Amino acid sequence: MTDNQDTRSLTTLVSDLAQQVTTLLQTESRLLRAEMSEKVSKAGAGAVEVMGGAICLLAALMVLLQALVIALASAGLGAGWSSLLVGVVVAVLGVILLRSGKASMSPSELTPDRTQDQLKRDARVIKEQIR
Repeated sequence: MTDNQDTRSLTTLVSDLAQQVTTLLQTESRLLRAEMSEKVSKAGAGAVEVMGGAICLLAALMVLLQALVIALASAGLGAGWSSLLVGVVVAVLGVILLRSGKASMSPSELTPDRTQDQLKRDARVIKEQIR
């Protein structure tokens, strides 16, 4: 009779373990979806920054070209140098936005780090439970 109870106990334990692993995998799947959604949103924000930077650089190019024309035409410190100064400031702003946006879209920023760490911890716990 003890063998029968031991067998049922083992069967129950294996069944419980299978159910817990299934629940764990479902939870991890939801975590992965949530984290990937967060990462995609972050990449979208980075894309907007890159576009903003590109627009600023385009505006800077137009201002700088205008400044060059004015500076060459007048050869004084008047309106040409003022346009040149504004163009440089806009170009610096564009470079900053492009770098920030590019960093937000890097592959390392898009990996689901928390989910990977949680899966590793779960695998360790499952291995310990099996022993």
